[in-house]
Amino acid sequence: MGGRVDESCVLDDGPWTHRFVGANGSRFHVVEAGTGPLVLFLHGFPEFWWAWHDVLPRIADSGFRAVAIDLRGYGASDKPPRGYDGYTMAADVTGLIRALGERNATIVGAGAGGMIGWAAAAFHPKLVNRLVVLGAAHPLRLRAALFADPRGQFAASSSALRFQVPRYEHVLTRDDAALVGELMTGWTGPQWRETPEFADYVARCREAMQIPQAAFCALEAYRWVFRSALRLQGYRFVKLMQKPLITPTLQLHGGLDTATLPRTAQGSGRYVLAPYEWRLIGEAGHFLHQEATDVVTGEVLRWLKSN
Repeated sequence: MGGRVDESCVLDDGPWTHRFVGANGSRFHVVEAGTGPLVLFLHGFPEFWWAWHDVLPRIADSGFRAVAIDLRGYGASDKPPRGYDGYTMAADVTGLIRALGERNATIVGAGAGGMIGWAAAAFHPKLVNRLVVLGAAHPLRLRAALFADPRGQFAASSSALRFQVPRYEHVLTRDDAALVGELMTGWTGPQWRETPEFADYVARCREAMQIPQAAFCALEAYRWVFRSALRLQGYRFVKLMQKPLITPTLQLHGGLDTATLPRTAQGSGRYVLAPYEWRLIGEAGHFLHQEATDVVTGEVLRWLKSN
C-alpha cells in the first residue's frame, strides 16, 4: 500500500452514483442506486460503504432506492473531532433520511452500524419503518452481557477495551493498518477467510482506515460507549433505549461471530414490541453481508416486502 492515503480511495466506480449530502451539521459521502422506497445501509467497524457493494445493486434492481453511506468519521464523510456519541450518530442517520428527500426509510445496519440502527429506531420511530440488524446486539443487551458474561462477551470485547487507550489510533494504523487485518481475520468465519475476496476486502478496509483522522474517529465511538457508562449522558441514553421499539425488526447473526457473541445478541427481541424475527446464519462470522451475501440479500428483500 505505502504512500499517503486520501479519501479518493473509497470513490470506486460501479452501478451506483457517488455524492455528498449535508445532514446534522456534517457532510456525508453517500453511494446510491435505484429508485423506490429508501433503504439506508450502515457499515460497521473497521469498514466503510464498500461493505454493501454486492448487496446495493441487488436491492436497487428489486425496486428500491438503495443508499450506502460512510458513517461520520469514515471514508469520504466529514471527520469532525466530536459527535461520536449514540445520540448524534442516530441523528446523523435520521437527518440523512430527510436530506435525501424521504419521510422514512428501512435501515440495514451491520456491527457498529447495527448499534446505530437500534438507536435510530428507538429515538426516531416515525423515520424508521423497518430495521434489519446484522451482527449487533441491542445496546442494552450488550451492556448487560459485558457485566454478566466475563468469560464470554467481556473477553470478546477486549479489543474495544484496548481502544480506550489514548492515541491508540496510531497503533491501529501502524504498518498499513495491520491491526485492522488481524481484527477482521479474528472476527470472520473460516470459509470466507480463505478466499481471495476476503483478502481484497481486508486490503480495502486497511487502506480506508489510513485516511487522515479516520482511525481516531472510529475509536471515538467506542470510547464514548465506555466513558458514558459512568456519566449522566450515558444514563440518559440507557433510559431512552429502554423504550420498546415499534419498528418491525429482523435480526441476523453469524453463528461464528466472535465480536458480538450470538448469545449476547439473542435476547435483543425483548426490546421490540413490533413484529420481530431472529435468524442465526450458522457458518458465518461477524461480516454477514460479505460472508453470506446471498442469504442476507434474500432476507433483507423478504423483510422489505413483508407486511
